[in-house]
Amino acid sequence: MAKYFEVQVTMHHEIDNGKGVKIKKVKENYLVDAMSVTEAEARVVKQFVDSAIQLEYEVTGAKESKILEVIA
Repeated sequence: MAKYFEVQVTMHHEIDNGKGVKIKKVKENYLVDAMSVTEAEARVVKQFVDSAIQLEYEVTGAKESKILEVIA
């Protein structure tokens, strides 16, 4: 049976509001099919490293999800 983990990532976006540059933090959650929390975090990091868009990000949390199955 598959295990799913929720991995929270905080991204840092620079916004120029005319008075200077402000850093806005945006939190996003990802559902990852993995065998452990460590593997789930590693998969998210790999996804961001392999991405064409380079963003400043930080994995801020990971926990096992209560989701039993993803039906596609």
